[in-house]
Amino acid sequence: MLGYLFTDKTYYRTLLRLAVPIILQYLISSSMNIIDVAMIGQLGETAVAAVGLSNQAFFIMTLVMFGISSGTAIFSAQFWGQRDVASIRRVLGICLAMASGAAVIFTIIGVFAPGSFLGIFTKDQAVATLGSRYLRIVGLSYIVTSITYSYSAVLRSTEEVRLPMAISGCAILFKTVLSYLLIFGHLGFPKLGVEGAAIGTMIARYLECITLLIFVYHRKTPAAIKPSDLHGYDSAFLKQFFRTVLPVAFNELAWSLGVTVYTVVYARISTEAIAAVNIVFSIENLAFVLFLGISDATGIMIGNQIGSGREDQAFDYGRRSLTIGIIGALMVGALVYLNINNIIQIYKISAVSLAYTARVLAVSAAVLWLRVSNMLIIVGILRPGGDTRFGLGLDLISLWFIGVPLALITGLWLQLPVYWVYLIVNTEELIKFGIGLKRVGSRRWINNLVRSMPIERLINP
Repeated sequence: MLGYLFTDKTYYRTLLRLAVPIILQYLISSSMNIIDVAMIGQLGETAVAAVGLSNQAFFIMTLVMFGISSGTAIFSAQFWGQRDVASIRRVLGICLAMASGAAVIFTIIGVFAPGSFLGIFTKDQAVATLGSRYLRIVGLSYIVTSITYSYSAVLRSTEEVRLPMAISGCAILFKTVLSYLLIFGHLGFPKLGVEGAAIGTMIARYLECITLLIFVYHRKTPAAIKPSDLHGYDSAFLKQFFRTVLPVAFNELAWSLGVTVYTVVYARISTEAIAAVNIVFSIENLAFVLFLGISDATGIMIGNQIGSGREDQAFDYGRRSLTIGIIGALMVGALVYLNINNIIQIYKISAVSLAYTARVLAVSAAVLWLRVSNMLIIVGILRPGGDTRFGLGLDLISLWFIGVPLALITGLWLQLPVYWVYLIVNTEELIKFGIGLKRVGSRRWINNLVRSMPIERLINP
């Protein structure tokens, strides 16, 4: 029944060429994130909770960045199918303006109002105070992060995946080493604790952005925009662009706010509960790396095929990737479940927090295949096909009408243990999967945006 998976060698060659560098980048990032949490975990549960809650601002911002940049990548991937570099650069210009504008808002929150932000999540004054010191520092890196996201998204959509991977990987390694030295005060560095982690993160993000820009312009990549590229946008194109991109950006914002509500619920259960969830999130990110790479690569491939007019091939690529993702996620979930005790031993936290971590991680392993499938459907298939409004509706309805109410009822009203709350809120993933799978099979998600908007109309002469 699955014989069709092995009939297209071109698919696998392209998938591997695009996915492997992306997977390596995510792998390094997630591995270093686990190490970061483990290092901060040596400072106790208050530090783990403080950094985890502070990073909610970055989490929300990066999802907004991801929404804007991945929406932009829909156009740049399809334009790359026609090798239209001029239009790719104009699209990047809009992306930079939107992303940096959003980053300014998060910078203001992080630098000038960290206490008010953290007060949304916790009543523990020690957590809020420590988190505010961390957030004021990392907030200074948000604008350069938005620039990095924008350029990296366009580079990937034009099949230049190794450059952002290499630069990001080096930056993450640098951040981890510097954070280690500053957290614990080794090799003559001051012992700064959580603030040391923040300084290491901020410096690494600046270096990543500067290095990426140097290589982008030195190698004259399709992302090497100049001021002369940013003029004369046609109103019809802008309307098409925002009609496609804004639902993606709003989707990520709404989704991040929903997940933030989950975090508020977990934090209000207890400090031990939110510490456990933060640890599990870092482990989940590592388990997801393979599938994030497959999703990103699939999106690039689908966008290129649609832009080139090969819509049947785009559908076939989406179907193959979804099947591979489900099989792979079942295997990874089983591997995580069988190694729970080995995984949690690296964290020096209380027995209660360890017990919570083990149980939440068991739930996470069981539902991994559902979450991977939904990510592939919405991010890897529907979005690059231009079906962004359907993806928005699917995410909003499942999250805000199913997941969030269940979290509030089970966590705050019924006051169930954190692992039961985590299990119950994942009900939304099952419903989302059924609806999303039907949409993929209908082929109604395939939209050639650059064919419906002729090249000569994209800009004014």
